[in-house]
Amino acid sequence: MAGSTPGHTFRVMLRMEIRPGMAGDFERVWREVGDSVTSHPANLGQWLSRGAEEEDIYYIVSDWVDERQFREFETSDRHLRHREKLHPYRSGGSMTTMHVVAHLDGAGASR
Repeated sequence: MAGSTPGHTFRVMLRMEIRPGMAGDFERVWREVGDSVTSHPANLGQWLSRGAEEEDIYYIVSDWVDERQFREFETSDRHLRHREKLHPYRSGGSMTTMHVVAHLDGAGASR
């Protein structure tokens, strides 16, 4: 986690249920609008993953400098516009937030 300190990094994980047959469009739009999140000065990065066993389930992980700045972003017009572009693809989902307390690099990280 370059540029962050465990214990201060605030991580957000979204579980998104995507409408059947819309996964490809969802991935395309997520890439197109992603800079509205990653260009925020407090954002440390964002990842999109698809469930290994459920093809219409996606996980978005986003790291932030701290919780306060994420919460400011979460209630901003910028975030609302981002969500509106992804909403047509969602049929459900949830959000989990956490504070990163430690990080260990794996052997493959240096490749």
